[in-house]
Amino acid sequence: MWHIDWQQPWFQPWAQYGEKVQLHWQSQPEQLHLALNQSCPIRAQTSFVPQTDLPADTAYESFIFQHKHIPTRNNPHDFFNGLCWLRFPQTKTHLNRLQAMAIAQDGVSAQRGALRDALTLFDENAALLFASPDMWEALQRKQWHELFVKQREGWQVAQLVLFGHALLEKLSKPYKGITAHVLCVPMPELQNDDEVDAWLCKQLTPDLLQSKPFVPLPLTGIPGWWPGNEVPAFFEDKKVFRD
Repeated sequence: MWHIDWQQPWFQPWAQYGEKVQLHWQSQPEQLHLALNQSCPIRAQTSFVPQTDLPADTAYESFIFQHKHIPTRNNPHDFFNGLCWLRFPQTKTHLNRLQAMAIAQDGVSAQRGALRDALTLFDENAALLFASPDMWEALQRKQWHELFVKQREGWQVAQLVLFGHALLEKLSKPYKGITAHVLCVPMPELQNDDEVDAWLCKQLTPDLLQSKPFVPLPLTGIPGWWPGNEVPAFFEDKKVFRD
């Protein structure tokens, strides 16, 4: 079992789910689906099942939509996917519904189409941001010095919600270049996960998703998220903070 530091700022909001699941998983390493089911039952009518329950001729998204069962492998990627289902069940159900509808209409092929591409990107790597208009403008213009240095105090009241499970997996072994795709819809100031979940479902329409409404955010620029980022020279690394 690999180590996760739940005290890191990016994992703190996930600890209430992740610590319980990880504890159960440690006692039954080949049964992640059971650890997820036992730890925090999903507030939707969905449960986790072994990956072997997924027939070879059935698309993953279609299977979930039809049977309300989530095939789960015993690996970090599916661990974090499971946590996303536990924390944001309405949104995960909504994303799955859109995926299944697209598959039913277009079938499964090497070219997934604009909607399925956007759904996958959101599911894997998305984040949501509540922040001041000045911070949003700096983010959309990729003005990193403005966003992370001049607006540094603004991050004390800003709220960043990580959603993508592949993004969380990367953060379990963090490196400087990790970048989230922030939904280009400013999030209002919400009080809890249920409010975030309900708000997000209303935003994620097919038309919005197909417009590729994302802007990159290098996470290690956020104050307190990476050593050395209090120095302006930190943001001169163009491999990470791209124009």
